Amino acid sequence: MYIYNVTINIEESIHERWLDWMKNEHIPAMLATGKFSKALMTRVMVEEEMGGVTYAVQYTTENKEMLEKYYAENADELRAQSKQFAGKFVSFRTELEIVSEQS
Repeated sequence: MYIYNVTINIEESIHERWLDWMKNEHIPAMLATGKFSKALMTRVMVEEEMGGVTYAVQYTTENKEMLEKYYAENADELRAQSKQFAGKFVSFRTELEIVSEQS
């Protein structure tokens, strides 16, 4: 299993609108690609020097090949949908491989 992690710092001035968009439009659209089995959205509990509110969204996928398929088929279109918030956020993406999971 792999996790596609997107960490975003969003300006407070548009935070509520962005959060609503993420929960009701963007995350459902990511899951609708069929490339991810679930998504977990968390708020990062640190105060950033630059201000804003920081979130991490983790999308679980079955393997590296499925993540590559997402990049090739869906990433550009879905990332373009965030243009309405251009200049109001910074983000970075990481790929994580699940090595062990325990309950």
